[in-house]
Amino acid sequence: MTSLAKSAPPSQTRAGLQDVGLPPAAPIHQLHHYAYRARDAEETRHFYEDILGLPLYHIIQSDYVPSTGEYCPYTHFFFRLQDGSFIAFFDLGDDVAALPSPNTPAWVNHISFRVDSEADLQSMKARLEAEGVEVLGVTDHHIFKSIYFFDPNGVRLELTAQLADEFQMQKESTSAHARLADWTARKQQWRAERALGRAEQALKPAQNDRPEFVKKASAKP
Repeated sequence: MTSLAKSAPPSQTRAGLQDVGLPPAAPIHQLHHYAYRARDAEETRHFYEDILGLPLYHIIQSDYVPSTGEYCPYTHFFFRLQDGSFIAFFDLGDDVAALPSPNTPAWVNHISFRVDSEADLQSMKARLEAEGVEVLGVTDHHIFKSIYFFDPNGVRLELTAQLADEFQMQKESTSAHARLADWTARKQQWRAERALGRAEQALKPAQNDRPEFVKKASAKP
């Protein structure tokens, strides 16, 4: 359990951090683990190990939280992905599930796992649906295709088959900072207008990368 990191001021972002005498950022190689709350450890194990095929790999049990020192008995258990990273869970022994975020749409917070092909997406979709799990997709995101579903704890999961190769992704990366800077400038203007009561409820992007979904929405009765 950690506090949210504060964003660096604009003058200290990217290369600017080096100017204040801080050491360079250490290489971050891959995800080690992502942890969620689980209502029941065995229910969660069945889903991740028996259905998704991720082996149960490690368990930690304690009465006290090492990072904070607070008393909160837990069983912390890890499922291993092919690259050696993990998705992990805490069973706090009270049979209580985590509540959804009250101010965030259910589709926003999720974790995505990569599979090798669209055929693998179809196979996993069949396995999940055979267990009574509702699956959305296959959804075409142009650079990858995905299916979406929820685990027994309400965690939204995505399985993704990458379509774009490393050269296309490298090309996409060349415009990322400029596009984000444009969004940030427009958002600052939106905040100023909102303070004066003249802004819409939420800011929309200037560019729509998925126009086909606009057409689908417009076609609905």
